[in-house]
Formats: sequence, C-alpha cells, structure tokens
Amino acid sequence: MEQVRPRLVAFAGEMLGGLARSDQRAKGELYVRGLMLDGKRKSMQPMAARLGVDHQQLQQFVTSSTWDHVEVRKRLARWAESFIEPRAYVIDDTGFPKDGSESPGVARMYSGSLGKVGNCQIGVSVHAVTDWASAVIDWRLFLPRSWDDTVADPEESPEVRRRRARSGIPVEVGHREKWRQALDMLDEILGDEHGDEHGGWGLTDRPVVADAGYGDVTEFRLGLTGRGLSYVLAAKATTSAYPADTAPTAPPYTGRGRAPVPRYRNAPTNLAALAIAAGRGRLRRITWRHGSRKNTRNPTAAMTSRFAALRIRPANHHIPRDPDGTLPECWLIAEWPAGEPEPTDYWLSTLPADTPLRELVGLAKIRWRIEHDYRELKDGLGLDHFEGRSYLGWHRHVTLTAVAQAFCTLLRYDPKAPAPA
Repeated sequence: MEQVRPRLVAFAGEMLGGLARSDQRAKGELYVRGLMLDGKRKSMQPMAARLGVDHQQLQQFVTSSTWDHVEVRKRLARWAESFIEPRAYVIDDTGFPKDGSESPGVARMYSGSLGKVGNCQIGVSVHAVTDWASAVIDWRLFLPRSWDDTVADPEESPEVRRRRARSGIPVEVGHREKWRQALDMLDEILGDEHGDEHGGWGLTDRPVVADAGYGDVTEFRLGLTGRGLSYVLAAKATTSAYPADTAPTAPPYTGRGRAPVPRYRNAPTNLAALAIAAGRGRLRRITWRHGSRKNTRNPTAAMTSRFAALRIRPANHHIPRDPDGTLPECWLIAEWPAGEPEPTDYWLSTLPADTPLRELVGLAKIRWRIEHDYRELKDGLGLDHFEGRSYLGWHRHVTLTAVAQAFCTLLRYDPKAPAPA
C-alpha cells in the first residue's frame, strides 16, 4: 500500500472528484484504502483499526454524510468505458448473507451465490466486460414484497413501514422485479434516448448478456429490443420456439364475415428439440478463451466445446407479431459437448443474422468475468461485509467497493504506470 498509495490517492480523486468538499474526498479515499488493506473482515470497526482512525469517521461518511454515490458510479462507468473498452454489459445478481431481519431488503430468498434459500439481501448489478477485464458500474438493492408496504398484507404494513423508516428507504422505492431493475440501470447508464428523462451517463450501446434468470423473462427480452439493444441471453431448454422457416398461414377467405387472421397452425416445439433435430452435423468446435490451468494434455488451457447456431422464432403470447402474424427471428446458440446425449446449454441472441459463430459463443461465455468480479469483490474487498442497516449506506458501500476493484484492475494492467492525471 505504501508503494501504490500515490496512485490510489490520484485514482480516488478522479472517481470522487464530483464531491464538493475536500474532506469527503479524503474520507472516500480512506474508505477505499481500508477495503484494500489485509484483513479478513472489511466492516467499519476492523477497517478503522487497521487505518488507525475512529470508526465513526467511516460510519458518518457512509451513512449520513451528504455526497452523491450516483455521481461516483457515473465517473467509474466512464472510466471503465475508456480503460476497459467493454464488449458487453452483463447483468447479474448476488446474495449477501445476513443474520436478523433489520438490514434493508433482507428476507429468506433463493441466492445463487448461496446455492439455496437463505436469509440474505440480493444486489442486482451491471458490469462492463471484456475478455481481459471487467468493472461493476451500477447497483440496485432488490426489495422483496415483504419490504413494500403498498403490497404487503395490511396487518403487516405498520411493521413494514417501521423497518423501511429505520433503514431510510425512500418512499418511492418499492418492490421491483430484478429484470425491471436491470432495465432501469441500463436506462441510467446509456442515456435519455433509452427512457431516462433526466439524461443518462452517455455510455455506448453494447450487447447485453445475462443468465437464464433474466433470459427466460419475455418482458426483459422485449424491453431490451424496445431500447434498441441486442442481447445474448441464456435460456432454458424448454423455451417454446418455431424453426425460422415456419410461417403463419390463413385459410382461404370465403367472403363471409371477418377475413381470417394469419397464425401458426401447429404448436411450437422447444429449444432442445430444435437443436437435436438440427443434429450433430451442425456442430463446430469453438475455443472461446484460454484459461490459466495449463497441463500436458492442454498446454494452452484452451476452453473448447462444440456449438451450433440456428435461426428460430421464439413463441410466447407476450411477443408482438408483425402485421402478417410473423414472430420475430433470432439466434439459438446450443452447446453440445462431446459425449453428451444432447445439448447442455442454450442462449437466445438478437445479434445480426451474419454474426460469426465464434463471436456469438464468445459473448455467450463472457459471463465468466462476473464470477471473477464477485469473487474478488467479496473475498478480497469486503463487498458483503457491510453491517449497517442503512439503504443509502449499502449503496455507498458497494459503490466504494467497486472503486477499489477498478483500482486493482488498473494495477494489474500496468503495475508500474504513473497515477492517472
């Protein structure tokens, strides 16, 4: 830390430059430095002890000081766009295990990071991602229905309002599905042309990538398309679809009554059946990246599997049709590893019809960077160590943790480079 401190001061100054007061910028750098120091726990008291300061300084800065964490995220996002030059925006969410019931948004919920139902908070995040680096650029704390007094049981509403008031949750913030929160964040980072009447951060449109928890939500896919954003989204094998060459038809008009409307006369099949019907002959072996676990059998640590890409038409009653009744067309990407009786993974993509298979696969697999992000943020930088009960404090903590991770990325890329101007 002694060696990199001047660079950290400069980087934190760049990220916190929108804070009006110099003491707030100094405390922000102090907090980020505390997250980066050795030590298992990164809650306020252990961090303050390592830093040699009163923990109330950190607590006051995070929970009650007047500074805008959204401005910090905007600066971080613009840094990531320039420094990382991301290929995609990846949507994901992660669990924050908790004891008790007073932390904002805490409830018994399924968490992928826990692998089970547990008492936790869930944060939804947007990451700017490329093959060599990534940065988490926006966050939302998910509030389950039990934290929204407008939808809770009337008998429980007074207790819900008490918990909300204790946590400082704004009146306008209520239960909102994770996929809707993801769209809200995309509107925020991309700009007013995507629906943010206050003006966004001005980042460049890029493909959106997410797991099946988002890809299986038709409204989410339609929301991306309505914003002019292409996507590569994981989907379940059972997702309904037609082959691309299937067309709606109408019986001959008899001249009586209303003319029949074109529609698909047969029931749709699903992604698994379409991929299996295409057969193994459509498969191509693709290497999407090289890892670090080299051995004599795989000296370059090549990550390789077999993939096929088919043009299909997802079928769902929510999907709007063209005037002639035609469903929109998109890619189905299927991974079918050698030795498996059928494909193991599926993605839907609205990238152009001439997109090479290697590019489709590369984007489908780029979510590995998010696992790296969460591991570094949690194991190294204390993302899930915040013990406060403040809604605002949670958002500030995760924002400063993201700044710490971005600085680590800067050091890994060029450990001897001078500090940013």
